[in-house]
Amino acid sequence: MRTATLVSVVVLSLIVAPLVPQSNAQLWEAIAGAVSNKVISLWDQGEVELMGHYCNYRVVPKFRRWQLYFNGRMWCPGWTTIRGEATTRSRSGVIGDTTRDFVRKAFEAGIITEQSAQQWLNS
Repeated sequence: MRTATLVSVVVLSLIVAPLVPQSNAQLWEAIAGAVSNKVISLWDQGEVELMGHYCNYRVVPKFRRWQLYFNGRMWCPGWTTIRGEATTRSRSGVIGDTTRDFVRKAFEAGIITEQSAQQWLNS
């Protein structure tokens, strides 16, 4: 998660917390915890195996025209400098689209064969 976002959430919590009556303090804590968990879960990064190579991916949320989109990026250090990229509205679909873009670019660069690319894209 970006540091500025995290700092903003903490500062806002510190400003609003004294204004909440004591009887509502537990409710405030529950709401703040639920909201912060949802916001934090929008970012994702990890590792996936692709055609015998370990590749990294990162998902970052973006707002465009007041709508939430997800930007995905995939790269495979030690194999190639190619980066797969995709932008979708689907949090669950962005990694698949990013991987498809990576495979397409790797095929166009001659790193993988057409048979390997088709086999992976059809699976």
